[in-house]
Amino acid sequence: MTPMEPRAETEYQEALDFLFGRINFERSINMPYNRSELKLDRMSQLLQLAGNPEQDQKIIHIAGTKGKGSTSHFVSAILTSAGYRTGRFTSPHLYHVEERFAVDGNACSPEELLDCIRELRPIVEEMDQQAERKGGHGPTYFEITTAIALVYFKRSQTDFTVLEVGLGGRLDSTNVCNPMVSIITSISFDHTRQLGFTLESIAREKAGIIKAGVPVISGIDRPEADQVIQQIAAENAAPLARLGDDFRINYHPPRQLATGNPHIDYFEGQASEPLFSSAIGSLGRHQAANAALAVAASKCLIDRGARIEIEEIKRALAATQCPARIERVEQCPTVILDTAHNVASMEALCDVLSESNCPRPTVLIFASTRGKDIRGMMHGLVNRFKHIICTRYVSNPRGVPVDELTRHAQQVADEESRSIEITACASPDRAWEHARALAGNEGLICVTGSFFIAAEIGAAYHRIAKAPE
Repeated sequence: MTPMEPRAETEYQEALDFLFGRINFERSINMPYNRSELKLDRMSQLLQLAGNPEQDQKIIHIAGTKGKGSTSHFVSAILTSAGYRTGRFTSPHLYHVEERFAVDGNACSPEELLDCIRELRPIVEEMDQQAERKGGHGPTYFEITTAIALVYFKRSQTDFTVLEVGLGGRLDSTNVCNPMVSIITSISFDHTRQLGFTLESIAREKAGIIKAGVPVISGIDRPEADQVIQQIAAENAAPLARLGDDFRINYHPPRQLATGNPHIDYFEGQASEPLFSSAIGSLGRHQAANAALAVAASKCLIDRGARIEIEEIKRALAATQCPARIERVEQCPTVILDTAHNVASMEALCDVLSESNCPRPTVLIFASTRGKDIRGMMHGLVNRFKHIICTRYVSNPRGVPVDELTRHAQQVADEESRSIEITACASPDRAWEHARALAGNEGLICVTGSFFIAAEIGAAYHRIAKAPE
């Protein structure tokens, strides 16, 4: 990012301190999800006091247990490729908070973020005072960042706005919007304390984004969750298009993991011939499914007047790589950053590794968050890696202690009768150094288990890569 003037830099840091000092459920160990804490009426009040910036925006709203970030990138890339100015709000960020607020794929500048905080801060402080008199609290970090996104996109005069849900759907702060199309990417077990311990209850929370008469695109492949989505869509008279029924894809993985690119064939309905075939810039069948959801959403927008050509769709799919979603960042050795943090996402990662020829030796750097199914994630990983390095990220208090991770990894390896090397490293920097020594120039290093470890290792990698020799 371009350096700021000293005075502006000071004000910018004060603005970030104000923002990061808010109640932040992304960093909370006991993250709530109930009417007393996550209130849509508080979000509605914030936007009303800000002039309702969401009202004139053409919004694509995306929820799901996994895949919503990648789908957001595919949708926004397609719209940008078609010539539309497109805003994209995603979370969390990897390196800088500005990444959450992108227009045509470019993160907002620190100056633009500062301007938005200047506009919203007096409103937030007024709401704080009102809430304090009633014994409550004002807008949360995620509510404020959602408002920043909508204010920024209005200022940027975007033609379309892509909003990714933060948590759940029904009570998420983004759910004050009236979208042109809604997407629910997938349903699996994650955030069970907040969303419920059955797929049906989780699906019901995600389906809270469905609006009356607004088309819904679903990538759900679990029957019990799919039934819930169908029921709620029907209750809202919301046209529903389902992956595998109304549209489908064939996925062709690359032969070589380090250098190859996957391809997809996209079909409508039960047609025997694909509507088109295209390269995609992201690895994995799950990413091909996310791309298909984005294409189906684009078809809905075309039905509502958007001009999007097949060649523009193909160009966008081929160019889209969502940061730290099985992202290849180096070839010698092959380095993959991945934010998988639940069993379903880890299975998708393992599938990618098994479908293509993998460099060897294989080295895993793993860190995770309290409350996650660590043993469930480890079952696939111990069969894919020769070396597992357990560490703990430093940027968030929710990290699992290293000794606990290594104990789980060893127990799962024993259960799977796998003889692998499991090492504990106290810090991500130490883990990275050890992984580089193990992998040499010919091997594979994969970093996964959490957004936070992907961000910290990614930052270290980019810092080293940019350092002068």
